[in-house]
Amino acid sequence: MPILTTLGLAAALAMPAAAPPAAAATADPAFARCMAGLQATAASQGIAADRFNAITAGLQPDPTVLPLLDAQPEFTTPIWDYLAALVDRQRVDDGRAMLQQHRELLQRVSAQYGVDPVTIVAVWGVESDYGRVFGKRPLLQSLATLSCAGRRQPFFRGELLALIKLIDQGDLQAQGLTGSWAGAFGHTQFMPSTYARIAVDGDGDGRRDLVGSIPDALASTANYLKRAGWRTGEPWGMEVRVPAGFNASQSGRTQRRSLADWRALGVTGLDGSALAPSGLPADARAALLLPSGTKGPALLVFRNYDAIYSYNAAESYALAIATLADRLRGSNGLVTAWPTDDPGLGRDERRQLQTLLLARGHDIGAADGMIGTASRRAIQVEQRRLGWADADGRAGQRILRALQAQPQAQAPAAPTRFSLPNNYSAVQSPAIRSRSSVQQIQGVSSGQFQGLDAWLVETPQATAAISVFGGQLLSFVPKGQPDLMWLSPKRAALPTPIRGGSPVCWPYFGRQGQGDDVPAHGFVRTLPWELQQARRLDDGSIELTLAPPALDNLGLRLTMTVRVGRELRQQLVTENTGKAPATITQALHNYFRVGDASKVDVDGVDGLDYLDKFENYAQPRRQQGPWSLRDPRDPGRSDRIYTQAGGHYVLRDPVLKRRIDLRTEGSRSLVAWNPGAEGAARMADVGDGWRDYVCLEAANAGPDVVTVAPGGRHVLLQILSSAPL
Repeated sequence: MPILTTLGLAAALAMPAAAPPAAAATADPAFARCMAGLQATAASQGIAADRFNAITAGLQPDPTVLPLLDAQPEFTTPIWDYLAALVDRQRVDDGRAMLQQHRELLQRVSAQYGVDPVTIVAVWGVESDYGRVFGKRPLLQSLATLSCAGRRQPFFRGELLALIKLIDQGDLQAQGLTGSWAGAFGHTQFMPSTYARIAVDGDGDGRRDLVGSIPDALASTANYLKRAGWRTGEPWGMEVRVPAGFNASQSGRTQRRSLADWRALGVTGLDGSALAPSGLPADARAALLLPSGTKGPALLVFRNYDAIYSYNAAESYALAIATLADRLRGSNGLVTAWPTDDPGLGRDERRQLQTLLLARGHDIGAADGMIGTASRRAIQVEQRRLGWADADGRAGQRILRALQAQPQAQAPAAPTRFSLPNNYSAVQSPAIRSRSSVQQIQGVSSGQFQGLDAWLVETPQATAAISVFGGQLLSFVPKGQPDLMWLSPKRAALPTPIRGGSPVCWPYFGRQGQGDDVPAHGFVRTLPWELQQARRLDDGSIELTLAPPALDNLGLRLTMTVRVGRELRQQLVTENTGKAPATITQALHNYFRVGDASKVDVDGVDGLDYLDKFENYAQPRRQQGPWSLRDPRDPGRSDRIYTQAGGHYVLRDPVLKRRIDLRTEGSRSLVAWNPGAEGAARMADVGDGWRDYVCLEAANAGPDVVTVAPGGRHVLLQILSSAPL
């Protein structure tokens, strides 16, 4: 099938004026003009106007086919995924059953057209899974849409007119006729023009019916391959070995050489033996395919490969049919591994993966082996939970093995209930504290930031300010950009916690698992911190190591590093110095500056479960799409803990025209908070400032608690960066 490119319906050609067919009377005007022009063309080809109008009655354009023009899996899917999906154990088993069930028919067809039964059945299996999957799109509607919009409109007009002729002649019934988005249909997915030229009557009933007649479909497929140059008794190709340092530019389907030439270039059989394929004439010429370069399988292909390739001009497609045919003959498939650490999944494995997703509470429907949107979304959620940076939703061996290796989910441990440290009052002092041993380096100074004592950091790439009180990030300004952080201009005087920046909530978030005798959000956000080390790195960035005072009877020690460069890397290191396990919650409570909170979207949470504070965290809900304050379920405010999260979130700000990226490791929760107008009115240090920030917090909270064993440690990392939209 030709490679196609998407254009919108607005680009449909304005055809010459003519009386529009009744079908188009209520259609989009451009579509109506296009159909009127097609009616005139059909008339010139012998299709009466009343028949054209009757067949196309009620047609409306379907714009959903247009994005598929550039999404053909033969060209967009890695070849190892493509082959794993189409040449799996189930398709092999079913194909062998079809060979037995239709043995007499296939022998007759093979004798008539010279194409072996196995290849015919392989085409059938790849094209429609032996008649199970014809395609669900109304054929006339899809072809009419593609005839009037997008690239290659002339091609699709020819296919639409060919289909109308087939219906007009009685080969097909228009009602209920469905197929692929591009117009292929029937058991072996012929395009209408191919159907008109090549389809044959295989069952002798006087009609060519590739939809309802298996004999017609298989005979027509054999006829197609014969007319494409199939040579009886010859192989399609063979897997070979190329020598080290082989020049890959000598490969390609159109670069044909004699077998002697390939032998001279060092190409051998897989076992190193000289090339000597059976069933070929002495003057046979072959091409070398390296679908994934010299590190993957190498295939020497002959004339029959070209016949298969002509069926759908894509290398992965032709190899799917060829290798499925080999498997049906008893081969184990390709020997050389594909150059990937994440091979694709067959249907049995896809069902296993879906079963694991269902067990984790994902609403993906049945475990049917079909990886659709819901399954891909669930895979992305699990990839984020695993902390993968590349959470792409791909169904491969890597995610299957990872979920198989995970133990069954258990109820989370209860957070440790902490008492107020004995020395808590004694260690509260707002004075600047730095170890005398800290080396003075250029770019780090003590001073004031908006009236707060702070360590000020300046590098060639950015500036930052970190408060002595609470050790909290107050400002991060990448070069040439506005500050990422919001700091309330109405904040209360110390020792009231600072509203804004990035407060450190530790060793608990909120008062989760705690009594009323301890401060909210932990002990350290109202303590003076100490600068323990400052160093300049080779890339020009500066890294500070800071810590709050040691706290009595806590059994835990906290250290924080902040690296300021093109991005800001902030790390909380919790060490258990006690004799018993400690279960903590925590957060870096980021207040990100935005132009208007009501217009911001946050990607990276679609499909995640969250607990809503406005519902007292009563039951998990499933996020649909990006986070925003425009969420129709609870518009204008948000206080959510996204659970089993982690990875990468993107805040998109159309007012400031920038994106803020938050990447996390060691964080299994994301807290998204903005009180909205009503909630902010009750907060003296926010008020109408609620529009100026969105809180996205790298956290471990709710059910995502962290247990640190005696002598153990836990690291929570966040990386902040920004870029123009």
